[in-house]
Amino acid sequence: MYTHTDSDRPFPGPRDSDAYDLRHHGDVEVRDGKLTDLAVNVRTNTPPAWLRERLVESLSGLAAYPDGRAARAAVAERHGLPARRVLLTAGAAEAFVLLARALPVRRPVVVHPQFTEPEAALRDAGHQVRRVLLREEDGFRLDPARVPADADLVVVGNPTNPTSVLHPAETLAALARPGRVLVVDEAFMDAVPGEREALAGRTDVPGLVVLRSLTKTWGLAGLRVGYVLAAPDTVAALERAQPLWPVSTPALVAAEACMSGQALAEAEEAARRTAVERAHLLAGLAEFEEVRAVEAAEGPFVLIRVEGADVVRERLRGLGFAARRGDTFPGLGPQWLRLAVRDRATTNRFLQALDQALVMAGCSRPD
Repeated sequence: MYTHTDSDRPFPGPRDSDAYDLRHHGDVEVRDGKLTDLAVNVRTNTPPAWLRERLVESLSGLAAYPDGRAARAAVAERHGLPARRVLLTAGAAEAFVLLARALPVRRPVVVHPQFTEPEAALRDAGHQVRRVLLREEDGFRLDPARVPADADLVVVGNPTNPTSVLHPAETLAALARPGRVLVVDEAFMDAVPGEREALAGRTDVPGLVVLRSLTKTWGLAGLRVGYVLAAPDTVAALERAQPLWPVSTPALVAAEACMSGQALAEAEEAARRTAVERAHLLAGLAEFEEVRAVEAAEGPFVLIRVEGADVVRERLRGLGFAARRGDTFPGLGPQWLRLAVRDRATTNRFLQALDQALVMAGCSRPD
């Protein structure tokens, strides 16, 4: 059965339907119509011109089979690790599938609300999954004591999608113990200035597996490229589960290019701009009595609570804005929306649209 630690109520089995649509993602919100995209957490105006040029150049080598050695070495150098601790993947999503299929775990736990693919992959591989649901009243912050002691695999995001909460590195490290695999999804960590609280590059945490993605900061969702950082035996087990040549030549070129000093400096500057624009968005949201935001946000998105959010979201679509629904995330419900951080002009237009949408939706102000 699927259970969570706050209730004895069972969740459906691995092949049954679940109360949450774990396969729903933000891209669905923007497929129809020309909407301003606040639903997908990919940085706008990406890939940058220099990266597009590298990708175009890579096309001349498509007749040869992909060779990932240079990209793997570049990732390893960027994190100060030997190459045997690095595995390149077709995005972080592939890594979740590999973990679910390749590792001999029996008691996996997923900390929610968070990106739903880890649980979906575990379920598809036939695992029984327990959920730890972080609470709004705690600011969606993690208490390691709430994770069952017998869990032999724990998955947690940092900063967490969709709450945007950045957990202290040592809080996450406290989850590690012999015989447990600790999976930390750092897909958005390069959007945090200084990457503070990152565990990537750490070798002193037993069982640690860190996942990174190049999708968000560099606008490479269509290329599919990410990587795993883990102990050599774990990397070897995951690699055996991969098909041959799982990462394309253009994706490998992108991975190598995005590890350069120039690219890292650009990512850091983008993270600092995002922090400024996020503060502007939060300040604007604070003007609405009907809206409550998770103010501890540290990622390139914010989570808001508003009664009638499903209706508000539809009204926003009519006004030209796509927001990510929150009711597909375990631990949340239909009163939640996730908003990507955009530039100030876009945010100002959105705030005006939100004002109209709240009126149109008939949202009542609290007493």
